[in-house]
Amino acid sequence: MRRMAMALTLLTLAGCGQAERPYTPREAPAPARASAAESPTRPADETVPSGTQTIQVADNLRARIEWPAAPDPLLKIMVDQYVGTRRAVAEGESVYGHNMEYEAEIQASDWIRGFVEQDQSMRGVGRVYNLRVVANVDNKGAQINACIDETGIRVISATTGKAVPRQPSLVRAPYAESVLAHRGDDGVWRIRTYFNPDERCTR
Repeated sequence: MRRMAMALTLLTLAGCGQAERPYTPREAPAPARASAAESPTRPADETVPSGTQTIQVADNLRARIEWPAAPDPLLKIMVDQYVGTRRAVAEGESVYGHNMEYEAEIQASDWIRGFVEQDQSMRGVGRVYNLRVVANVDNKGAQINACIDETGIRVISATTGKAVPRQPSLVRAPYAESVLAHRGDDGVWRIRTYFNPDERCTR
């Protein structure tokens, strides 16, 4: 039944309808964003690395990406939004919408604003691993999953640079994240929505 429901969701995604599955993040809503320099408009046409890649997101903030062997170019959608949303937090931005449809843009921006409104930022190293395309319907709609390990990151005061006393749950243990993406008539893949898949991630 779960696979059938996901197939129906992706069929809707490949068409014109909106995905209706809600996104319920941990203490602070989760990701979305990517820098224009690092985000191709047509991931399926782009070559992506394999093995481990370290990206400098901002001062004192890095992302360690563990690409699978012979990675599907669609995985870059997940990686770009991870790097971009963390960069937005580090730079104190309040809105993010690069390669996002309306719902995903709201989710991403709400998450980022949660840090800005509390005068918070990030430092350390985040890890993205177990990247995979779970489903791809007619090269128009796709689900991409990943595991995120931010136990190497500390949420800090943007003013003082000191770690905040109460660290949010996202930096305490690895967690799973999933995006539904849609390819428009212009050939551009955009994230339509985020949700938390029913799976566990271990270190």
